[in-house]
Amino acid sequence: MINNKLAISFDIDDTLIVPSIATGLDIDTPNYETIAVYKYFQNQGYYMILWSGSGTDWAKRWGEKLGLQPDEIRIKEKNDDIDIAFDDCEVDLAKVNIRVKRLNNSISRKDWNKNKKI
Repeated sequence: MINNKLAISFDIDDTLIVPSIATGLDIDTPNYETIAVYKYFQNQGYYMILWSGSGTDWAKRWGEKLGLQPDEIRIKEKNDDIDIAFDDCEVDLAKVNIRVKRLNNSISRKDWNKNKKI
């Protein structure tokens, strides 16, 4: 908990956005289903965190692009103050970890991760 509110974190890559490598499009696209979940929790008054293993600049840029207005942006890492973490991988980052569906999981993200563009 942070400020007596449940702290809920959302990863960026393959969670709030679908990378272009997975869709075959020229650009990364919003994952509208997961964004709707984010907005539900935000509307309930929870403490919202955006994070990414790619860094705070990446998380901040995508938060702005998606209009999410988080309470905090941080590097993705395990932290005892996070109550619920949403991610596309099996992780142990919070008290409760929720894995979201990843589109075209059989496609490698290795090259995309090296060449990300904001």
